[in-house]
Amino acid sequence: MATSTPTKRAAPSSTSQRPAKKGHWSQGLLESMNDPNLIVESDERLVIIKDKYPKARYHFLVIPKINVPNLKALKREQSELLRYMQDQCHLLASKYPHVEFRYGYHAIPSMSQLHLHMISQDFDSPCLKTKRHWNSFNTKYFLDSEGSALLPLSNSRSLCTCLNKRFM
Repeated sequence: MATSTPTKRAAPSSTSQRPAKKGHWSQGLLESMNDPNLIVESDERLVIIKDKYPKARYHFLVIPKINVPNLKALKREQSELLRYMQDQCHLLASKYPHVEFRYGYHAIPSMSQLHLHMISQDFDSPCLKTKRHWNSFNTKYFLDSEGSALLPLSNSRSLCTCLNKRFM
């Protein structure tokens, strides 16, 4: 009795026949940092982009160019970076004198690169679809970068989000 061996499919002759694999969606900010259609400002330390899914009329993300996955990964000696990111928000906000902005971080970020949200307080956007979207900017889940929620610890190498530990 003859047995048949399964035939193998030939690999495509070029990579143009299939789309390139993209990384996990949580890595999307790393791609967005290089998208000229999203970039608003850029310097040697950070990039400011328009949020791809804005939850308000004006929604920007301030992203450092160094690899920092989240606030917990930020070392105490890097806390100056947070101040610099905040300062850049204020500079950009000065271009929109008619808009009220709030600046902050999500306590549990979904994207895996540190980013500071700069969001107008109108929350007028077709991307604001769920209660979860609203809550992520209007509850204690949103760590205000101008408050005392981000305090460097003197006896530790990392930063503490003291007011919102339950989220971390």
